[in-house]
Amino acid sequence: MKGAAFWEPLEGGKVKCTLCPRECVVAPGRRGFCRVRVNREGSLYAAGYGETVSLAMDPMEKKPLYHFYPGSYILSLGCNGCNLACLFCQNWQISQSDVPTTRVSPQELVDLALRHRSVGLCFTYSEPLIWFEYILDVAPLARSRELKIVLVTNGVINPRPLEELLPWVDAMNVDLKSMRPEFYRKLSLGPFRDAVLHTIEEAHKAGVWVEVTNLVIPGHNDSREELEELVDWVAGLSPSLPLHFSRFFPHYRLKEAPPTPIETLAWAWEMAREKLEFVYVGNVWNPQWSTTYCPGCGKALIVREGYSHPQIYLQDGACPSCGKSIPLVM
Repeated sequence: MKGAAFWEPLEGGKVKCTLCPRECVVAPGRRGFCRVRVNREGSLYAAGYGETVSLAMDPMEKKPLYHFYPGSYILSLGCNGCNLACLFCQNWQISQSDVPTTRVSPQELVDLALRHRSVGLCFTYSEPLIWFEYILDVAPLARSRELKIVLVTNGVINPRPLEELLPWVDAMNVDLKSMRPEFYRKLSLGPFRDAVLHTIEEAHKAGVWVEVTNLVIPGHNDSREELEELVDWVAGLSPSLPLHFSRFFPHYRLKEAPPTPIETLAWAWEMAREKLEFVYVGNVWNPQWSTTYCPGCGKALIVREGYSHPQIYLQDGACPSCGKSIPLVM
Protein backbone atom coordinates (compact mmCIF):
# COMPACT_ATOMS: atom_id res chain seq x y z
CA MET A 1 0.00 0.00 0.00
CA LYS A 2 1.37 3.39 -1.01
CA GLY A 3 2.01 6.01 1.64
CA ALA A 4 -0.25 9.03 1.15
CA ALA A 5 1.01 12.52 0.46
CA PHE A 6 -0.25 15.59 2.31
CA TRP A 7 -1.31 14.62 5.81
CA GLU A 8 -0.49 15.52 9.41
CA PRO A 9 -0.30 13.31 12.51
CA LEU A 10 -2.63 14.15 15.41
CA GLU A 11 -2.95 12.95 18.99
CA GLY A 12 -4.31 9.49 19.71
CA GLY A 13 -3.07 8.02 16.45
CA LYS A 14 -5.42 10.14 14.38
CA VAL A 15 -4.29 11.89 11.18
CA LYS A 16 -5.54 14.87 9.21
CA CYS A 17 -5.57 14.52 5.43
CA THR A 18 -4.67 17.82 3.74
CA LEU A 19 -5.02 16.76 0.11
CA CYS A 20 -8.40 18.46 -0.31
CA PRO A 21 -10.22 21.21 1.63
CA ARG A 22 -12.43 18.66 3.36
CA GLU A 23 -9.37 17.89 5.52
CA CYS A 24 -10.74 14.74 7.09
CA VAL A 25 -9.59 13.76 10.55
CA VAL A 26 -9.22 9.99 10.31
CA ALA A 27 -9.06 7.64 13.29
CA PRO A 28 -6.88 4.50 13.24
CA GLY A 29 -8.38 1.82 11.00
CA ARG A 30 -10.81 4.27 9.40
CA ARG A 31 -11.01 5.89 5.97
CA GLY A 32 -11.57 9.48 4.93
CA PHE A 33 -14.68 10.77 3.19
CA CYS A 34 -13.30 9.77 -0.23
CA ARG A 35 -12.90 6.14 0.97
CA VAL A 36 -9.47 5.65 -0.64
CA ARG A 37 -7.27 7.16 2.08
CA VAL A 38 -6.90 5.03 5.20
CA ASN A 39 -5.24 5.45 8.61
CA ARG A 40 -3.00 2.48 9.37
CA GLU A 41 -1.44 2.71 12.84
CA GLY A 42 -1.19 6.48 12.79
CA SER A 43 -0.04 6.89 9.19
CA LEU A 44 -2.13 7.76 6.15
CA TYR A 45 -2.04 5.49 3.12
CA ALA A 46 -3.44 5.71 -0.41
CA ALA A 47 -5.54 2.55 -0.25
CA GLY A 48 -6.87 3.00 -3.79
CA TYR A 49 -3.44 3.27 -5.42
CA GLY A 50 -3.70 1.78 -8.92
CA GLU A 51 -6.99 0.07 -8.09
CA THR A 52 -8.92 0.55 -11.33
CA VAL A 53 -12.66 0.06 -11.78
CA SER A 54 -12.90 0.92 -15.49
CA LEU A 55 -10.49 1.15 -18.40
CA ALA A 56 -11.49 2.10 -21.95
CA MET A 57 -10.44 3.92 -25.09
CA ASP A 58 -12.70 6.97 -25.28
CA PRO A 59 -13.08 9.76 -27.81
CA MET A 60 -11.50 12.96 -26.52
CA GLU A 61 -14.82 14.69 -27.23
CA LYS A 62 -16.49 12.49 -24.59
CA LYS A 63 -14.49 14.10 -21.75
CA PRO A 64 -15.58 16.67 -23.06
CA LEU A 65 -12.44 18.28 -24.47
CA TYR A 66 -13.17 19.91 -27.83
CA HIS A 67 -9.95 21.88 -28.33
CA PHE A 68 -7.41 19.27 -27.20
CA TYR A 69 -6.41 16.77 -29.89
CA PRO A 70 -9.89 16.83 -31.49
CA GLY A 71 -10.86 13.52 -33.07
CA SER A 72 -8.32 11.52 -31.07
CA TYR A 73 -8.89 8.64 -28.66
CA ILE A 74 -7.44 8.44 -25.17
CA LEU A 75 -7.06 5.57 -22.74
CA SER A 76 -9.37 6.45 -19.83
CA LEU A 77 -9.56 5.00 -16.36
CA GLY A 78 -11.09 5.63 -12.95
CA CYS A 79 -11.17 4.48 -9.35
CA ASN A 80 -13.68 4.01 -6.57
CA GLY A 81 -14.43 7.03 -4.43
CA CYS A 82 -14.91 10.80 -4.52
CA ASN A 83 -14.39 13.74 -2.18
CA LEU A 84 -17.90 15.04 -2.98
CA ALA A 85 -21.27 13.32 -2.70
CA CYS A 86 -23.36 14.96 -5.42
CA LEU A 87 -27.03 14.03 -5.26
CA PHE A 88 -27.10 14.04 -9.08
CA CYS A 89 -23.95 11.97 -9.67
CA GLN A 90 -23.93 10.16 -13.00
CA ASN A 91 -21.38 7.59 -11.82
CA TRP A 92 -22.61 7.07 -8.26
CA GLN A 93 -22.02 3.31 -8.44
CA ILE A 94 -18.26 3.93 -8.22
CA SER A 95 -18.13 7.39 -6.63
CA GLN A 96 -20.41 6.54 -3.70
CA SER A 97 -19.94 2.79 -3.36
CA ASP A 98 -17.22 0.25 -4.07
CA VAL A 99 -17.07 -2.13 -7.00
CA PRO A 100 -14.40 -4.73 -7.77
CA THR A 101 -11.07 -3.36 -9.00
CA THR A 102 -8.02 -4.52 -10.89
CA ARG A 103 -4.63 -3.21 -9.82
CA VAL A 104 -2.76 -1.62 -12.72
CA SER A 105 0.81 -0.51 -12.08
CA PRO A 106 2.05 2.79 -13.56
CA GLN A 107 4.29 0.97 -16.05
CA GLU A 108 1.50 -1.41 -17.07
CA LEU A 109 -0.78 1.55 -17.69
CA VAL A 110 1.75 3.36 -19.90
CA ASP A 111 2.48 0.16 -21.83
CA LEU A 112 -1.24 -0.33 -22.42
CA ALA A 113 -1.63 3.22 -23.73
CA LEU A 114 1.26 2.74 -26.14
CA ARG A 115 -0.08 -0.61 -27.32
CA HIS A 116 -3.42 0.98 -28.19
CA ARG A 117 -1.80 4.04 -29.77
CA SER A 118 -3.52 6.36 -27.34
CA VAL A 119 -2.69 10.06 -27.34
CA GLY A 120 -2.31 9.79 -23.58
CA LEU A 121 -4.00 8.85 -20.33
CA CYS A 122 -7.21 10.35 -18.99
CA PHE A 123 -8.07 10.00 -15.30
CA THR A 124 -11.85 10.26 -15.16
CA TYR A 125 -15.16 8.47 -14.35
CA SER A 126 -15.05 9.21 -10.60
CA GLU A 127 -12.69 11.81 -9.06
CA PRO A 128 -9.05 11.60 -10.18
CA LEU A 129 -7.68 14.03 -7.60
CA ILE A 130 -8.11 11.42 -4.86
CA TRP A 131 -5.73 9.27 -6.98
CA PHE A 132 -3.05 11.91 -6.41
CA GLU A 133 -0.10 9.59 -5.65
CA TYR A 134 -0.91 7.25 -8.52
CA ILE A 135 -1.16 10.08 -11.07
CA LEU A 136 2.16 11.52 -9.92
CA ASP A 137 3.83 8.13 -10.36
CA VAL A 138 2.25 7.57 -13.79
CA ALA A 139 2.94 11.04 -15.19
CA PRO A 140 6.77 10.95 -15.50
CA LEU A 141 6.60 7.56 -17.21
CA ALA A 142 3.90 8.84 -19.56
CA ARG A 143 5.77 12.04 -20.41
CA SER A 144 8.94 10.11 -21.22
CA ARG A 145 6.92 8.33 -23.92
CA GLU A 146 5.20 11.52 -25.14
CA LEU A 147 1.83 10.57 -23.69
CA LYS A 148 -0.46 13.35 -22.47
CA ILE A 149 -2.01 13.46 -18.99
CA VAL A 150 -5.67 14.55 -18.85
CA LEU A 151 -7.93 15.00 -15.81
CA VAL A 152 -11.72 15.19 -15.77
CA THR A 153 -12.26 16.55 -12.30
CA ASN A 154 -14.45 18.38 -9.82
CA GLY A 155 -11.47 20.60 -9.03
CA VAL A 156 -11.65 20.13 -5.24
CA ILE A 157 -8.04 20.09 -4.05
CA ASN A 158 -5.90 22.20 -1.72
CA PRO A 159 -3.42 24.73 -3.16
CA ARG A 160 -0.16 22.95 -2.24
CA PRO A 161 -0.96 19.57 -3.81
CA LEU A 162 -2.44 21.36 -6.83
CA GLU A 163 0.82 23.24 -7.28
CA GLU A 164 2.72 19.94 -7.22
CA LEU A 165 0.33 18.27 -9.66
CA LEU A 166 -0.11 20.93 -12.36
CA PRO A 167 3.35 20.65 -13.98
CA TRP A 168 2.45 17.08 -14.94
CA VAL A 169 -1.00 17.79 -16.38
CA ASP A 170 -1.57 18.65 -20.04
CA ALA A 171 -5.33 19.20 -20.07
CA MET A 172 -8.28 19.35 -17.68
CA ASN A 173 -12.02 19.52 -17.94
CA VAL A 174 -13.22 20.99 -14.65
CA ASP A 175 -16.83 20.61 -13.52
CA LEU A 176 -17.92 24.00 -12.20
CA LYS A 177 -21.23 22.96 -10.70
CA SER A 178 -22.45 26.40 -9.66
CA MET A 179 -21.33 29.91 -8.79
CA ARG A 180 -23.22 29.59 -5.51
CA PRO A 181 -21.45 28.09 -2.45
CA GLU A 182 -24.85 27.05 -1.11
CA PHE A 183 -25.37 24.82 -4.17
CA TYR A 184 -22.19 22.92 -3.27
CA ARG A 185 -23.26 22.64 0.37
CA LYS A 186 -26.76 21.42 -0.43
CA LEU A 187 -26.30 19.22 -3.50
CA SER A 188 -22.64 18.15 -3.33
CA LEU A 189 -22.21 17.98 0.47
CA GLY A 190 -19.20 20.24 0.57
CA PRO A 191 -18.85 24.08 0.58
CA PHE A 192 -15.93 24.00 -1.84
CA ARG A 193 -16.84 26.38 -4.67
CA ASP A 194 -13.84 28.62 -3.98
CA ALA A 195 -11.47 25.66 -4.25
CA VAL A 196 -12.90 24.82 -7.67
CA LEU A 197 -12.50 28.40 -8.90
CA HIS A 198 -8.91 28.41 -7.61
CA THR A 199 -8.13 25.16 -9.44
CA ILE A 200 -9.43 26.54 -12.73
CA GLU A 201 -7.54 29.82 -12.30
CA GLU A 202 -4.24 28.18 -11.36
CA ALA A 203 -4.43 25.54 -14.09
CA HIS A 204 -5.10 28.23 -16.67
CA LYS A 205 -2.17 30.33 -15.40
CA ALA A 206 0.11 27.28 -15.47
CA GLY A 207 -0.53 26.70 -19.16
CA VAL A 208 -2.68 23.59 -18.72
CA TRP A 209 -5.33 23.37 -21.43
CA VAL A 210 -8.59 23.97 -19.52
CA GLU A 211 -12.22 23.54 -20.51
CA VAL A 212 -15.13 24.04 -18.11
CA THR A 213 -18.39 22.10 -17.85
CA ASN A 214 -21.58 23.24 -16.12
CA LEU A 215 -24.50 20.84 -15.63
CA VAL A 216 -27.65 22.99 -15.80
CA ILE A 217 -30.15 21.68 -13.22
CA PRO A 218 -33.68 23.16 -13.27
CA GLY A 219 -34.57 24.94 -10.05
CA HIS A 220 -31.05 24.73 -8.64
CA ASN A 221 -28.48 26.53 -10.80
CA ASP A 222 -30.40 27.53 -13.96
CA SER A 223 -31.43 31.11 -13.22
CA ARG A 224 -30.42 33.65 -15.81
CA GLU A 225 -28.59 35.64 -13.16
CA GLU A 226 -26.43 32.70 -12.11
CA LEU A 227 -25.67 31.53 -15.64
CA GLU A 228 -24.67 35.06 -16.61
CA GLU A 229 -22.42 35.25 -13.54
CA LEU A 230 -20.75 31.98 -14.51
CA VAL A 231 -20.16 33.16 -18.08
CA ASP A 232 -18.77 36.49 -16.85
CA TRP A 233 -16.36 34.65 -14.53
CA VAL A 234 -15.10 32.37 -17.32
CA ALA A 235 -14.77 35.32 -19.71
CA GLY A 236 -12.73 37.12 -17.05
CA LEU A 237 -10.15 34.33 -17.26
CA SER A 238 -10.16 34.21 -21.05
CA PRO A 239 -12.85 34.74 -23.72
CA SER A 240 -11.32 31.80 -25.61
CA LEU A 241 -11.67 29.29 -22.75
CA PRO A 242 -14.24 26.70 -23.94
CA LEU A 243 -17.42 26.38 -21.86
CA HIS A 244 -19.69 23.33 -22.04
CA PHE A 245 -23.25 23.52 -20.75
CA SER A 246 -24.67 20.05 -20.14
CA ARG A 247 -28.30 18.93 -20.05
CA PHE A 248 -29.46 17.42 -16.76
CA PHE A 249 -31.55 14.26 -16.55
CA PRO A 250 -33.03 12.97 -13.24
CA HIS A 251 -30.55 10.58 -11.67
CA TYR A 252 -29.37 9.01 -8.41
CA ARG A 253 -30.91 10.97 -5.51
CA LEU A 254 -32.02 14.04 -7.44
CA LYS A 255 -35.05 12.75 -9.29
CA GLU A 256 -37.57 15.48 -8.55
CA ALA A 257 -35.95 17.98 -10.93
CA PRO A 258 -37.08 17.62 -14.57
CA PRO A 259 -34.69 17.38 -17.53
CA THR A 260 -33.23 20.74 -18.48
CA PRO A 261 -35.60 22.46 -20.93
CA ILE A 262 -34.15 22.86 -24.40
CA GLU A 263 -35.23 26.50 -24.26
CA THR A 264 -32.96 27.10 -21.24
CA LEU A 265 -29.98 25.59 -23.02
CA ALA A 266 -30.68 27.55 -26.19
CA TRP A 267 -30.79 30.80 -24.23
CA ALA A 268 -27.61 29.92 -22.32
CA TRP A 269 -25.76 29.08 -25.54
CA GLU A 270 -26.77 32.34 -27.21
CA MET A 271 -26.06 34.42 -24.10
CA ALA A 272 -22.63 32.89 -23.51
CA ARG A 273 -21.56 33.37 -27.14
CA GLU A 274 -21.85 37.12 -26.66
CA LYS A 275 -18.87 36.98 -24.27
CA LEU A 276 -17.09 33.71 -25.05
CA GLU A 277 -15.65 32.52 -28.34
CA PHE A 278 -16.35 28.82 -27.84
CA VAL A 279 -19.57 27.58 -26.23
CA TYR A 280 -21.01 24.07 -26.45
CA VAL A 281 -24.02 22.13 -25.16
CA GLY A 282 -23.82 18.43 -24.28
CA ASN A 283 -26.28 15.64 -23.47
CA VAL A 284 -28.51 16.80 -26.31
CA TRP A 285 -28.43 16.02 -30.03
CA ASN A 286 -27.84 19.31 -31.82
CA PRO A 287 -24.77 19.49 -34.09
CA GLN A 288 -25.00 23.29 -34.08
CA TRP A 289 -24.24 23.28 -30.36
CA SER A 290 -21.23 20.98 -30.71
CA THR A 291 -19.61 22.71 -33.68
CA THR A 292 -16.56 24.93 -33.31
CA TYR A 293 -17.08 28.20 -35.18
CA CYS A 294 -14.47 30.76 -36.13
CA PRO A 295 -14.91 33.73 -33.76
CA GLY A 296 -13.70 35.97 -36.56
CA CYS A 297 -15.92 35.12 -39.52
CA GLY A 298 -18.32 32.48 -38.16
CA LYS A 299 -17.18 29.63 -40.43
CA ALA A 300 -17.75 26.09 -39.10
CA LEU A 301 -14.26 24.78 -38.38
CA ILE A 302 -14.83 21.52 -36.46
CA VAL A 303 -18.19 19.82 -37.06
CA ARG A 304 -19.16 17.17 -34.54
CA GLU A 305 -22.08 14.75 -34.56
CA GLY A 306 -22.05 12.73 -31.36
CA TYR A 307 -18.69 11.15 -30.55
CA SER A 308 -17.89 10.09 -34.12
CA HIS A 309 -14.82 11.48 -35.84
CA PRO A 310 -15.31 15.23 -36.25
CA GLN A 311 -14.84 16.94 -39.58
CA ILE A 312 -11.93 19.34 -39.18
CA TYR A 313 -11.54 22.22 -41.64
CA LEU A 314 -8.64 24.08 -40.02
CA GLN A 315 -5.49 24.91 -41.97
CA ASP A 316 -2.36 24.98 -39.82
CA GLY A 317 -4.50 25.72 -36.76
CA ALA A 318 -6.25 28.67 -38.39
CA CYS A 319 -9.53 29.44 -40.10
CA PRO A 320 -9.17 28.82 -43.86
CA SER A 321 -11.56 31.68 -44.63
CA CYS A 322 -10.22 34.59 -42.57
CA GLY A 323 -6.90 33.26 -41.27
CA LYS A 324 -7.75 33.73 -37.59
CA SER A 325 -5.67 31.47 -35.33
CA ILE A 326 -7.87 29.12 -33.26
CA PRO A 327 -6.71 28.23 -29.74
CA LEU A 328 -6.42 24.47 -29.51
CA VAL A 329 -3.89 21.68 -29.10
CA MET A 330 -3.47 19.15 -31.89
